[in-house]
Amino acid sequence: MDERPQLGLDELSEIWWVLSPEDRFDGFRLLAPDEAETFFTSLDAHDQADLLLALNPSERRLWARTLAPDDAADVVQAVDEEHRSSLLSMLDEVTRREVSALLAYEEDEAGGLMSSRFARVRPDMTVDAAITYLRRQAVSTIEPETIYYVYVLDAEQRLLGVISFRDLFSAPGDRAIREIMNTNVVFAPDDMDQEHVARLFAEHDLLAMPVVDARGVLKGIVTVDDIVDVVEEEATEDIQKYGAIEVLEEPYLRIGLFSLIRKRAGWLMILFAAQLITAQVISAYTDRLAQAIVLVSFLPMIISSGGNSGSQASTLVIRAMAVGEVRLRDWWRVVRREVAVGLTLGLLIASLGIFRIGGGHVLGEATQVAWGLLGTIVSLSLVSVVIFGSLLGSMLPFLLRLARLDPASASAPLVATVSDVTGLLIYFTIATSLLSRFPG
Repeated sequence: MDERPQLGLDELSEIWWVLSPEDRFDGFRLLAPDEAETFFTSLDAHDQADLLLALNPSERRLWARTLAPDDAADVVQAVDEEHRSSLLSMLDEVTRREVSALLAYEEDEAGGLMSSRFARVRPDMTVDAAITYLRRQAVSTIEPETIYYVYVLDAEQRLLGVISFRDLFSAPGDRAIREIMNTNVVFAPDDMDQEHVARLFAEHDLLAMPVVDARGVLKGIVTVDDIVDVVEEEATEDIQKYGAIEVLEEPYLRIGLFSLIRKRAGWLMILFAAQLITAQVISAYTDRLAQAIVLVSFLPMIISSGGNSGSQASTLVIRAMAVGEVRLRDWWRVVRREVAVGLTLGLLIASLGIFRIGGGHVLGEATQVAWGLLGTIVSLSLVSVVIFGSLLGSMLPFLLRLARLDPASASAPLVATVSDVTGLLIYFTIATSLLSRFPG
């Protein structure tokens, strides 16, 4: 009799992320059998792989065979090459063939997301015959992933149409399937990028989508729960890129310290090198700053305004591109909008700058430059840098998309760094020009 203390499912879920690999394994072994199965299927592929490798061979085979083919493929991809053949050998023959077929696709393609288990019927069946056939499929060893939709295939397994279960059960029993099927099927090619697949789901509000090859043969289906994972993954990658970090292939707490440093160091050094130009620009205008030291006090305000406006613009455009609201051909419309927005925002910020300078004059702050001339320099600079920052932030994603790169690479730190350098040049150019004309 097993007298081990039982651990609750909720308790283990709550502390799972802080446990060491050994404690995770011990905690999993303390779960009741039904809770252990629920917990195992709720884990991500990396955690499932870790647990499987920690189990003895007989238990490993048992748990590996609880996974659907698409989930088993994710687990196999999550382990090192040396363990993949061993895990594949744990699966039954049918599942092993299905998993091997899925592994032939890239992880981020529709074929890599799909399940090869779906409900299917022939077009010449009657409704009653189809229902009987589907009942046999539901209790067979190849249980369908989902039964929201039934797919109609010809003898060569080409996709002809689709029927919802509601329509199937509400149709007269003697009607032929071809008479009630919907032939206007939304499908994904097996090599379609997962981000585009997610967009199709959102556009058509689907629960499952068929995946076909170049000949129209139905290879599998992608379900909405798979797409939820895709959306989360894509959002995570975009956020990491936008933070000037190389994409992490593993969860934050799982990735090695050296790998984490390497992922962050590259962009950080590039941005530092770019900031050296800022120091060079300031150095070039040292003499002018010495003559009007008050200009230095407004440097942070000038350069941060350009960087902030650029970051705002790039965030809006990158997101609009991601959801299909903005395309390459819309670049001129974006330019016109950002010039108008940048001008308006620049004038608003400039008014605050003038208020600050005027307030200092009223309070008797001493400056080497007449307060009216200083206000003109600062206000013109603010308007100019905000317009330039807005244009830079909005156009950089377009340039990256044109170069077939991810627009999310137009990170906020990159936009801010470039805006800093150009903001300084704009500020000092305006200041030098006006001070040389109006030296008093």
